[in-house]
Parts: sequence; structure tokens; C-alpha cells
Amino acid sequence: MPSWTQRPQTSAAFLNPALMAAIAATAARDYERESSDRLMPWPMAFVVAPLVLHRPTRRVLPSSTRTHLTNWVADHAALVAGLAPRSTSLAPAVREGLRFGLRHQMLAIEDGHLKGKLSKSRAQGELADLIKAASLIGRWTAKSDNPSTVFALLGVRP
Repeated sequence: MPSWTQRPQTSAAFLNPALMAAIAATAARDYERESSDRLMPWPMAFVVAPLVLHRPTRRVLPSSTRTHLTNWVADHAALVAGLAPRSTSLAPAVREGLRFGLRHQMLAIEDGHLKGKLSKSRAQGELADLIKAASLIGRWTAKSDNPSTVFALLGVRP
């Protein structure tokens, strides 16, 4: 990642480590709640971020986890096709966010899995939309017994 002084202002604001950590921690927390205490595999953070941060994708996420991921992928193939490149381009920011989250006790690692240690957010505006989407993605991906299925459906390799 470029130094903070070399980053475009919008990029620095939108991809800041605290936001990336909050997105990962929210997804991990709600993954664990939905899956009856299974923890979210840490590579899943690299899928959560591009789904949440890409506004066109975030806007078409289902309102609940009742929509099956397979059906959503089939209905939004064009958006899913761009997920792998977005995931790759966001990887440095996600790594930076994970380090920030671990350092500030927003996240913990247990046996190669992430544990979100955030309480419910009181965010407003677009930040609230991002946190709500991260929560949905965490709960949604927890419904799959095998994380590799989620990666395969979304066309992303861990």
C-alpha cells in the first residue's frame, strides 16, 4: 500500500484500515452467530470487502439470507464476474484492515479463523449501509457448510 500522503484522498478515506477492520469484524461476528459458533475462515474477509464496498453490488444484495447464494449469483452474473478482480485490487487494503483490527482488538484469530469482537453499530448514513451489508454477507456465507463453495460460486480463489 502506498503511504498515506501518496494515496488519493477518496481512496484513503474509503479504504482506511478502521473501516476495513469494522467490515471484517462485523461479518465475522455475524458469521459466528448464524453458524452456531463456527468462526469465519480468515480468507472470507477478502470476499466480504468487494461485495460490501462496491456500491452497485451492495445495492442488489438480498434483504435477507433466505435468498440462496447460488440463485443470487445466477441473477447477478455480470457483477459476480467483476468480483475476482475487485477482490485482488482490495487485498492490500483488506490485509491492512485485518492487521488494524487485530491490533485494536476488533478481531481475533483462533485456529485460522476470524472472531469479530465488535458490538452492534450505531452508524448512520453510508457507513450504516456498509455495516449492514457486512452483517448480511457474514450471515449469508455462514449458511454454506464449506467456504470453498462460496469462493467457487463467486469465482474467487483464496
